[in-house]
Amino acid sequence: MKVLLLAAGYATRLYPLTLDTPKPLLAVAGKTVLGYIFDLIEPLKQVDEVFIVTNEKFYRHFEDWKQNFTSSKKITIIDDGTTSNETRLGATGDIEFVVEKRNIKDDLLVLAGDNLFKADLSVFTNFCVSKRPSITIGLYDIKDLLLAKNYGIVSVDKNNKIIDFKEKPANPPSTLAAMCLYFFPKERLDIMKEYSQTDTAKDAPGYFLEWLYKREPVFGYIFKDKKWFDIGDKKSLEEADKEFRKD
Repeated sequence: MKVLLLAAGYATRLYPLTLDTPKPLLAVAGKTVLGYIFDLIEPLKQVDEVFIVTNEKFYRHFEDWKQNFTSSKKITIIDDGTTSNETRLGATGDIEFVVEKRNIKDDLLVLAGDNLFKADLSVFTNFCVSKRPSITIGLYDIKDLLLAKNYGIVSVDKNNKIIDFKEKPANPPSTLAAMCLYFFPKERLDIMKEYSQTDTAKDAPGYFLEWLYKREPVFGYIFKDKKWFDIGDKKSLEEADKEFRKD
């Protein structure tokens, strides 16, 4: 299994913190966001390589970080060639870019480089494997209908199959938020290229999920009793820092 960490954004909402530092390398409770993500990945014995896709601006930052970071996994930093927020490929574009550039043929676990949570990812991957050849995503119950308006919101049936998805709905049908956590079985790695060729293709992964669940089974794994932070602005960064300092 390969892992892909999405880290090619420019994090403009966090300026000036991210003017010269990529968001995944910001500190939370004295440790980089990326460091916490590797805490989740390290126990996964089936993972033999981690790709980190970034942009031209921050490529050297990640290479420098890599030189001072110890991991049992092979780490490969990839520059997607973009130079600004306006020309970025977006999450879906970067997934397609890396799969093709690196000719990935293994199962692929994709995580956002700015999502912080604590969980046993082996439980998630085991669930995903049980649903193959379907694609599986991570879900988190934010338990707040008002807050749900800011996320991609999912409804599932009794088998955890996704039966509805709405990106930032005005009237959320549930409080199950789609995390930026995806499992692509190796036999479905061509799906991003297929999606990119549609008229509805957009860079936000929520639109991809909205397109996907309508055409084939997609499953969701619900993480329970764990804190999840989508680091998008200074408030969420401060909340994550406060929470992680408790441990």
